[in-house]
Amino acid sequence: MINYTIYANESSNQWVTFVHGAGGSSSIWFKQIREFQKHFNVLLLDLRGHGNSKQTNFKNPFQKKYTFKSIAQDVLDVIDHLKIQSSHFVGISLGTIVIRQLAEMQPDRVKSMIMGGAILKMNFRSQILMRLGNIFKYVLPYLVLYRFFAFVIMPNKNHKQSRLLFINEAKKLYQKEFIKWFKLTAEINPVLRWFRQVEVNIPTLYIMGEEDYMFLPSVKKVVEAHYKTAKLYVIEKCGHVVNVEQPTVFNAQVLDFLNSFK
Repeated sequence: MINYTIYANESSNQWVTFVHGAGGSSSIWFKQIREFQKHFNVLLLDLRGHGNSKQTNFKNPFQKKYTFKSIAQDVLDVIDHLKIQSSHFVGISLGTIVIRQLAEMQPDRVKSMIMGGAILKMNFRSQILMRLGNIFKYVLPYLVLYRFFAFVIMPNKNHKQSRLLFINEAKKLYQKEFIKWFKLTAEINPVLRWFRQVEVNIPTLYIMGEEDYMFLPSVKKVVEAHYKTAKLYVIEKCGHVVNVEQPTVFNAQVLDFLNSFK
């Protein structure tokens, strides 16, 4: 089972589960814990191979190929273990894909989805990045590739804190683990195409930075199409990792959204 941490709120029976992105860990939510714990029980997860989730903790430690279904099942295993019937889910970057996959598998377990820096389509620039990564993933040290990706996705001066945070977290990965996660890109396009086409009946808040040039345009189009369930909030002067760059705005918008369900 993957590593998890609970911050309990004895006056609430509601849960909020946080899912980080590739190369990160549950530590990226350090600016959210205190505020969210005032209102909810908080569950933080380290996805497989990240943070304190070591390969030997899995049911099948020798599984060679990672899929979005298997990663989403890791999350379901934790909430089953904790006997959490349903939860709100907050994700960042690739974590939003995991949450959407989980909603596809067991929609009754997902009360709402908050998608920060959501990835819904790989644009031309990101497709080139993935191809370069596939060419060099066995040749270059993964940290060289990861630093390059981080600078392309988070290029501005005000993105520096997010960029360094993710690079420092990525140092905890192993080369083989990075390659397993990188191979997920082979299935990402058909998965994202399905997610764009199918609107699940779950309230969804997309919270994006206006400087998230690679992913914001596609999110705008999806929100227009999924108008029955989806809302979009764009944070000014902010890049991809919205919860780190603009935590005050992020926390206020997400808590306002979540408190509307009480």
